[in-house]
This record gives sequence, structure tokens and C-alpha cells, in this order.
Amino acid sequence: MQYFRSSFLFTILCLGIGAWLGWTTTGTLVGTLGILWIILVLGVLETSLSFDNAVVNASVLGGMTPVWRKRFLTWGILVAVFGMRIVFPLAIVAIAAGLDPLSALTLAVEQPAEYERILTGAHIGIAGFGGAFLGMVGLTFFLDEEKDTHWIGILEAPIGRLSGVSGLSLALVLLALIGVSQLLDAQDVVTFIVAGLFGLIAYVAVDGVGDVIGGGDGDGAAIARAGLAGFLYLELLDASFSFDGVIGAFALSNNLFIIALGLGIGAMFVRSMTVMLVEKGTLAEYRFLEHGAFYAITALAAIMLLSACYEIPETITGLIGAGLIGLAFVSSLFGKDEEPGEPAFAGAVTPSGEKL
Repeated sequence: MQYFRSSFLFTILCLGIGAWLGWTTTGTLVGTLGILWIILVLGVLETSLSFDNAVVNASVLGGMTPVWRKRFLTWGILVAVFGMRIVFPLAIVAIAAGLDPLSALTLAVEQPAEYERILTGAHIGIAGFGGAFLGMVGLTFFLDEEKDTHWIGILEAPIGRLSGVSGLSLALVLLALIGVSQLLDAQDVVTFIVAGLFGLIAYVAVDGVGDVIGGGDGDGAAIARAGLAGFLYLELLDASFSFDGVIGAFALSNNLFIIALGLGIGAMFVRSMTVMLVEKGTLAEYRFLEHGAFYAITALAAIMLLSACYEIPETITGLIGAGLIGLAFVSSLFGKDEEPGEPAFAGAVTPSGEKL
């Protein structure tokens, strides 16, 4: 529980602000309690649906220097709570509606329904950007010839051998963007494709910084070693993970500040989980946990892209991610004592007693 002490204190602070906000806006105890309930529900949902984010954060932080690790866990949380949960939605509304930042804030406060409509209407672009960026993150992990630990070996081993094909991950993401764009209305195609291209550019740019600072390895290790690049990489990851959460929160409230308080609580608990995973060496102990997280990322990327044309509940997304990580955790328990490179579910046995 020591890792979550700051998160619980932050939760108390947010609930205090929520109580003041509730009493100010409703003037009734029932209304205030209703707002506090929404904040708590948003916090729980954000925390439970973001465990894969914590695992990936831990996998990158484990290779960063202590200085940059501390900077991410301090400065990064400010960006996550205030930047992604308040400033970013306002920026989207300002751009979409052609407003200045102050007018966008005024709109969020005085006309929350219109603010929700504009932000929700920007989902096509958000899906394109986030889906493309997360798609690159997931594919780059699996398209790695040097990765010698496989969870589902029958899939991962042959995929890893394809890493010698130059630009394969980029090509696959571009094909996915083109494929999904064929399902969209004509007026949405350009927005979706352009947003997806910017997602690819963002990934390539951060990866490029990692190559320059980290020695040109061109892989996740280079990004991890390069402090600034690692910081930017993790912030973009958090942003991509947060897109659906910010928009999905409107199912419970269209008040900017209530959403920010609830999702902020979730972001703090994700930070605490990340610290715990790093300091306790959980990823090294449970060697398939990271694989589960990247399978979840790849699934999330596909869901985000498809959400541009189909309505997919955030709960489904979260359950898929949690299920994959849960299976990876169980597999790690069975295969804890096996050597790296063993196939999926190493250590498990068949009903007849034969070891897999």
C-alpha cells in the first residue's frame, strides 16, 4: 500500500474539490453526492482500464536513468492529469470550433452540451492518430528479431523473423488506415487519413530522437536509454491511451472539471502502479506480463481505428486488455522457472502430465 499512499491523498483532494464544485453548482446534498459518485466511478474505470498502460510505462522506465525516471513520475503526472484531461480536450474543441483557448474554456463551463458535441465530433481524427501511434508501438515490439522470449511462440517467432523487412510496421499501419477509411463517409476520409499520418510521424519522430541520443539502435532500448526521447515516448503513449477515456467519460458527465477530477484520480493510480512494477521488478519476475500488455496495445490500436466507423464501448476495450494481461500473468506463473525462448504457456502441463 505504500506505493498508493500519494494516490489516496490525491483522491481525497479531488473529492474535496468535487464536493465544493457539487455544492456550488447544485446547492443540494443529493446533487453534491451525485457528483462525488461520478468522480469515483470515473476514477475506478480509468484505473481498471489502464493497467496495460502501467505495464508498458514500467517496461520503458526500467531502462531509463533514475533522473529521467523521476522526471516522468513528477512532471509527467502533471502533463497526464492537467495536460491530457483538461488542456488537450480544450485544445481539440478550440481547433475544431475555431475558438481561442479562453473561449473554448468558457464554452466548456457555460455550454457543456455543445462542448461535448464538438469534442465527440472530433473522434474521427482522434481515432486515426491514436490508432496509428499505438499500432506502431505494438507492431514494433513483435517485429523484433532479437526478442528471444515469446509468450505465444507459434505466432511471435515467425513474426519476429519478418523484422528484416524494412518499413513493414509502417506499411501494415498504412494498410489498416486505408482499409478502415473505405468504411467511412466520404467527408471523414481525409480527416482520418491525415490524423493517422500524423500519428505515424509522431512515432517516427520520437523514435528518431531515441536513435540520435541513444546511439542509433533503432529499437525500444534506444528510446529507453534516451531520457528526453523516453519521456516524450511515454507522454505520447499516455495521450493515446487517454483519448478514449476522455471521450468515454461523457457517458457519465459533460462537465470538464468533473471529468478531469475523475480521470485525474485514475492517472495517479496508474502512476502508482507503474512505480510499483518498476521498483519491485515485477516485469522481470513475470516475464510474459509485458507481452500481454503489448498484445493489449495492438488490440487497442485496432479497436481505436475501427471506432471511427463503429461504436465500441470502452468497457469492451478494457476487458480485452485486462483479459490479455491476466492470461499473460497466469502463463508467467506456470513458466516462471523456464529459460527464455520457451514457447507460450511454458511450464504448463497437459491433463496427461506431459509438459508443454
